[in-house]
Formats: sequence, C-alpha cells, structure tokens
Amino acid sequence: MKVFAPRETHVGETRAALVPEAVRRLVAAGIEAVVERGIGLAAGFPDEAYSQAGASVVSRPVIEDAGIVVRLRPPDGLAVAAVPQGAVLIAMLDPLRNPSRVAALAGGGVSAVSMELIPRTTLAQKMDVLSSQASLAGYVAVVMAAGRLDRVFPMMTTPAGTLKPARVFVIGAGVAGLQAIATARRLGARVDAYDTRPIVAEQVRSLGARFVQIDLCETGQTKDGYARALTEEQLSRQREGLARQCAESDVVIAAAQVFGGKAPVIVTDAMVAGMRRGSVVVDLAVETGGNVEGIRPDEEFESHGVWLIGHANLPGRVPRDASLMVAGNMVNFILHYWNKTEGRLNLDPSDEILKGCLVTHRGAVLNAAVRNLLENAKKEARP
Repeated sequence: MKVFAPRETHVGETRAALVPEAVRRLVAAGIEAVVERGIGLAAGFPDEAYSQAGASVVSRPVIEDAGIVVRLRPPDGLAVAAVPQGAVLIAMLDPLRNPSRVAALAGGGVSAVSMELIPRTTLAQKMDVLSSQASLAGYVAVVMAAGRLDRVFPMMTTPAGTLKPARVFVIGAGVAGLQAIATARRLGARVDAYDTRPIVAEQVRSLGARFVQIDLCETGQTKDGYARALTEEQLSRQREGLARQCAESDVVIAAAQVFGGKAPVIVTDAMVAGMRRGSVVVDLAVETGGNVEGIRPDEEFESHGVWLIGHANLPGRVPRDASLMVAGNMVNFILHYWNKTEGRLNLDPSDEILKGCLVTHRGAVLNAAVRNLLENAKKEARP
C-alpha cells in the first residue's frame, strides 16, 4: 500500500505532514511512501532528504493508487475529489466547522480520520496532534511577546539597580497555556494563570505559577478535557476578575478555546485600555475568532498603547520541529493500525481510539455531531 503526502496549499502553511524520519519508519514497516515535490522545503527538508529516506518524490498533487493520504490542513473541494475512492485520509479535518466537506468525503467512499478528535488517553497520547502543536504554540507566543515587550522578563540585579521580573498572565491552562507558563517561567517572569476548570490549578502551581481564583460557581470540563462554554452571568463575573489581573500584567497570553466552536471573547477593549502602555497581548485563538476584542488575524498593532499580536498558525513559525512532531503523530497512528500480513490499515469503528476520530467509513458519516449538523442544514434548506 502507498502512503501519499501532498504539499500543503494553505496560504502561509510552512509545516509538512511527513518528514524524512517519518518516511524511514514507514519504509521499515514495509509501507511505500510517496511525497509531492517541495513538501518539506519551508520546514527545511529538501526533496533529496525524502529520496534518501526511501520515498518516491513526484511532481503531482494526486496519486490515483494511494491507499493512505496524509496531510495537515483539511482538503479543499478539488483536493477532496482527488482522494482515491476507498482510500484512508488522515488530516486535521476540522469536521464540526466543515460538515459539508465530511459529507463529500463519505460520498467519495473515503475513510476519513480527523486527527483533532483523537481522544486524550494514555493509549492515544503518541498520536495527539492537537497537543503536540498546541505545546509549540504556547512556546512561540511567549517568545513573540518577549521580543515585543519594552522590558526584560527576568529579575536583574546590576550596579545601576535592580529590575523587577516582568509579570505574565496566561488565560487558559490547556496544553498551549501550560507550555506558555513553563516558557515564561524559564525566561524568569513572574507568572499568573487562570482557567475556568479548577482541576488544572495544581498543574499551574506545579510549574511555579500562581493560579488566579475567580468565583464562577459551577464550571467544569468536557469528557475530553476541554473547558465548557460559560453562561452570560459567568462571563460577566469572569471579565471583572480578569480586568484587575490584566491591569497588573506586562504580558497577557490568551489561550482559551471551545472545541469545535468559536473562541470566547475574554479580553475586552476596556481591559486592554486598562493595561500599561508598552504591554503586550498575544491571542492564540485568533484562527477561531479570537479571545481578544478587536484582534486582527496575522497582524501586530497598537491599541491604547498596548501591542496586540494575533498571528495564526504559531506552530508554523517553528516549522521544522512542528513538522517533526506532527509527522510523528501521523506515523504513530498508521503503524498502530497497520496490518502487515494483509498490507492495509485495520479500521474498526468500535475501536477505543477510532470511535472518536474515524468520521467517515464505507460511505457513511460516523461522527454523531457532524451528522446532526448535516441534518439541521437539510432542514433549514427545505422550503
């Protein structure tokens, strides 16, 4: 069976779904690897490195006899039609925001695996693309903030006097937020963090940060570990507490997302106005609407004398390591389900991992949430 990885076509995407090291692992398992020419150039992997690893390098974005297609971004309409019937597509499909694409894949007889829906369990940890990329995003966010801030992060004692450490406030203690905390602490900043899930407080403290308490009554998290959406009353209480903390901070990093939905606006224009001039706010949720009021995707600009940074695809700013990690996740998934005797993937929809991430199979849409979205769309379209 052939595994084919096309070059990413999304504007500004620098990562690659396969890297030479991942190709070596596939070849060692007896799987033929094919990549499109130029797939890894933006990440520092020349075509020659893929050839040396054992891959065939081709100059076309479609391989008709590919049994498995791996890519980072969800395919557009033309790319969906180009996936061979009966093939397995492995990608970050964003199915809840693109149900029609999922329906098209099902109609084309494609078994589609949405890597964002890999459950966060011990068994599936090695395949968790969201966590690997979010960790890099948290790191990059802090480095960007440090480069823009008008003061240094660590405390410094010099003959001219002592400089106090910068204060960093991280909103959202998921994977990205926790890595932001750890990075800011390594740079010497004093770090505070907030999350609607009290269960993460111990993780925050274990990294040397202070957990900010805001009484929102009952909140909690989903079965997959994501924060639940807040009510309007809870949002109002949250904004009051966050406004005070933002005013005391030099850097605010907003990393709060609702899985499959629009990111909540947490940092308001009034909060930004209350911050010290020269401070920095970084929004990690800009691709899903943004946590910061008025944020503009892929821009850095001043508002009330505060720098707002809203670059999308932060992992793509460290493309070599981001590609190494995501390709590792992809190959771990393939090898976990590879049947060497039959030369194919064993995709059992009842499998502990697959029942969450296998969204289409044998012409059907398996994901219940996506099915509901498609049914609602049909009802709305009826006269």
